[in-house]
Amino acid sequence: MRQRRLKAPANSYSDTAFYHCISRVVNRDFVFGDDEREEFVRLMRVYERLCGVRVVTYCVMSNHFHLLLGVPKKPDVMPSNGELIATVRASLGLLAATNLEYDLKQAAKIKSTPWEEEIRERYLRRMWDVSSFMKTLKQRFTQWFNRRHKRKGTLWEDRFRSVLVQSASGPVAAMAAYIDLNPIRANMVEDPQEYRWSGYGAAMGGDALATEGLHEIDKIRHSEMNPESAESSVKPMLRRSAVEVLEDYRMLLYSRGEERGVAKDGSALKKGFTREESQQVITEGGRLPRSVYLRCRVRYFTDGAVIGSRDFVNEVFTNLKERFGENRKTGARLMRGLAKDEGLYAMRDLKRDAVG
Repeated sequence: MRQRRLKAPANSYSDTAFYHCISRVVNRDFVFGDDEREEFVRLMRVYERLCGVRVVTYCVMSNHFHLLLGVPKKPDVMPSNGELIATVRASLGLLAATNLEYDLKQAAKIKSTPWEEEIRERYLRRMWDVSSFMKTLKQRFTQWFNRRHKRKGTLWEDRFRSVLVQSASGPVAAMAAYIDLNPIRANMVEDPQEYRWSGYGAAMGGDALATEGLHEIDKIRHSEMNPESAESSVKPMLRRSAVEVLEDYRMLLYSRGEERGVAKDGSALKKGFTREESQQVITEGGRLPRSVYLRCRVRYFTDGAVIGSRDFVNEVFTNLKERFGENRKTGARLMRGLAKDEGLYAMRDLKRDAVG
């Protein structure tokens, strides 16, 4: 008999409950390549918006994934029809929003309150709930994966596992570091910034949502270090720059990611950084050379990227507009961070499996 999943109590003192969620592929087969991980992250962001949760950080490996989710309390007042339509448009797109709007208008015409509530409930029941988000994400990815690989049946080993994480600096930071250190522990990369399918790797590549997740971790840590500024309405806590947040988080990763134990052959039982590597990063304050930040951003914009001035990138985009969705009007995206002074822009080619 399945036990009920541990969830934050409704009267919790925190407005956001944090969960570490993990799910593995059936038989633990290594089936996720670059395209699969890219699609998982894309769907994760779609349903993050729809379900009203926040992905604080994440890591998509070859046969499993980790998510650190922030799940806000369900609001006392449910979204209006207009707000619900806007949420669906921002997540599922124009067609889904148009269909929802039409259905709601039809229900209003015949003054059918039960029908209207049933229509709204199709979306509201997925919101502000860790189980609903995870169920939707896993189902949608399974559908995509099975179509792509011409297979049938379940993709996942079992229902997802979750750990309720206290909304405090120590537990949240420790869990976030554990997740972003997965590629290091698996000996897949030598530096966590090199793994693009993780929260830290994506943030180093300039991904705005991944960076926002690290800002949330930083805010929790900074609030506890400066409780007076966090509680003061006169002097609100200042938001630190993205570079400051990345440097501080890098020190956290290296302080928690040291290798551990010694095997018979002299290698580490638990892969990680050497004591010297950790101390060097901490001594340097987590700072990285300007060239490293730029390289991370160039690496993130792969798959046929274009890099140059805004005019140059937009000119190329105009000539290749059929490769992109009709909603995208411009191609140039500023490469944020240390490259800003150079005015460098990039465009990522979203068409996969291109040849020629």
